[in-house]
Amino acid sequence: MADSDDKQQPKMTSSFWFDEEVTADHSMRMRMTSLKYDKHSQFQRVQVVETVPFGTTLVLDGKTQSAKNDEYVYHETLVHPALLLHEAPKRIYIGGGGELATARECLKHKSVEEVVMVDLDGDVVDVCKKHLPEWNDGSTEDPRLTVHIGDARSYLVEGSDTFDVVVLDISDPIEAGPAVHLYTKEFYDLVRQKLNPGGVLVTQSGPAGLMNHTECFGAIHKTLAASFRTVVPYSVSIPSFGSDWGFNVATDRGDITSKSLREKPPDATDAAISGRIRGPLRHYDGGTHLCMFNLIKAVRDGVEAEDRVITEANPVFMY
Repeated sequence: MADSDDKQQPKMTSSFWFDEEVTADHSMRMRMTSLKYDKHSQFQRVQVVETVPFGTTLVLDGKTQSAKNDEYVYHETLVHPALLLHEAPKRIYIGGGGELATARECLKHKSVEEVVMVDLDGDVVDVCKKHLPEWNDGSTEDPRLTVHIGDARSYLVEGSDTFDVVVLDISDPIEAGPAVHLYTKEFYDLVRQKLNPGGVLVTQSGPAGLMNHTECFGAIHKTLAASFRTVVPYSVSIPSFGSDWGFNVATDRGDITSKSLREKPPDATDAAISGRIRGPLRHYDGGTHLCMFNLIKAVRDGVEAEDRVITEANPVFMY
């Protein structure tokens, strides 16, 4: 008979899990290996967790903001289509962007001379510098970048600066969250005044999947369309978000249309990337561009049918 020490040990079935609700009735559950940071800032709960599928992950008020294994998908999708729409963007404004990855992507453009980033929560910026250094990737050492801690709207109201591209990398419009007023028609009218001729605005726009695109994606598009001549919605799959994710790009230029972006030849996008961006991209190219700008029918129909315009008096919240 074998010695008791040689017996097969029982399988361990207990572990720590990170559970995030995508909707009221749907959640994602991930094995968590460590909780690196968990504190309340002046504005929100800030967490940095380590999960098996997604690696180091920034979580604000219970919502994943970006994860190591797919953050580049989100940030390349947010930044490059908008900057490449402008002929030669020199001055960029980033509202939010605490992880510093949006700044990282903007600074890859050869024409960019100055990036001004304004994030409300200095604690988030500091936490990301310490725990998410890959997101930064040296952008804070680039003399073209200036980071201000403060309200993104107040900076535009109080300043006289104008910009070629405005990139809104802000928290989701969650009720009582810090960024709700940055999704309103009043704010988009302000941004429009701060754009130079030919300027472009792009904003992250919440969930855009089959089951959740009606939360705020269409309403953000409708609101932008009340302020800008042309607004084009697009989306990308981001696994750590548990959904396809939406974006809207807006401009008053008459030569840009939804059709021109949906049918842009892949070779043209690839040539622009090669000529205007330093270094290779991991996600965005000509083929990916077509996937992003050609929404599935249900989401297209939902955006088309949307009639909500978000205002200070009538906000729209996502779950």
